[in-house]
Amino acid sequence: MNAATPRTTAGLKVSALSDREIRMTRIFDAPRDLVFDAFTKPDLIKRWMYGPEGWSLPVCEVELKAGGKMRYVWKHKDGTSMGMSGVFREIKRPSRIVHNETFDEDWTGGETLVTTLFTATGGQTLVEQTVLYSSQAARDAVLKSPMEDGIAKGYDRLDKILAQ
Repeated sequence: MNAATPRTTAGLKVSALSDREIRMTRIFDAPRDLVFDAFTKPDLIKRWMYGPEGWSLPVCEVELKAGGKMRYVWKHKDGTSMGMSGVFREIKRPSRIVHNETFDEDWTGGETLVTTLFTATGGQTLVEQTVLYSSQAARDAVLKSPMEDGIAKGYDRLDKILAQ
């Protein structure tokens, strides 16, 4: 894929914003407060943010405040695990979250900065995530990884949870 060409997977639109940034957008058919909760409450996060089938999210810790820490550890049924830690820089309920992320096995080339916006649009919620990577090479590697498919599958699960 040309990094400048937007692509859509199951309602998830992924596009390159700059040589170090990507933006992912998706509309959810649910109120903004509920979608915000699904991104910030561990009991909800564990139900949808585990990526492709075969994975789970047994560790999901969220201290939702500026300066608060987060910790996720994904596990695959084959025993493989992937951990990530971060710190919340800004929380504006229910419209904005800014945090950094660093993976235990650094496959993204260093710390990333993630800005997530939640915009109410007539009973639905537009979620826009902008991710700033340490380099263009890191951004390009992420765009070539299966990350997009895992996020799309997670967002499909989130859609079903929000409909309940």
